[in-house]
Amino acid sequence: MLDIGWLELLVIFVLLLVVLGPARLPEVARTMGLWLGRLRRMYNSFKLEMEREIGMDDVRRQLHNEQIMSEMKTLEQETKSILSDTQNALADPDSKPSNPPHKASQTPSDVDSPTTKATQSESG
Repeated sequence: MLDIGWLELLVIFVLLLVVLGPARLPEVARTMGLWLGRLRRMYNSFKLEMEREIGMDDVRRQLHNEQIMSEMKTLEQETKSILSDTQNALADPDSKPSNPPHKASQTPSDVDSPTTKATQSESG
């Protein structure tokens, strides 16, 4: 909102300290804090009143409902796609699936381990 950095705040504080003096600075800071709190409450009250007047709650609710409905349509399309794929697969069982499972290149019994080779050479 206001791009005030630490250096600017330090300069403002030093200027206030020089102008007001160390005796009045805490009193002025307290008064400014009270006024800022009042302004913030008045702003929030005004903002809530305006939102009520123009019906922002209804607009927010409608936007939320539209978002939910768009998500529901996406889910419906995905479900229909899965259902049609499943029905096609059931109707034509001879057709290969689009992603066939990968076959293992060797089964554990086909693999010759060093201990199996050693046992076969000793007995053979």
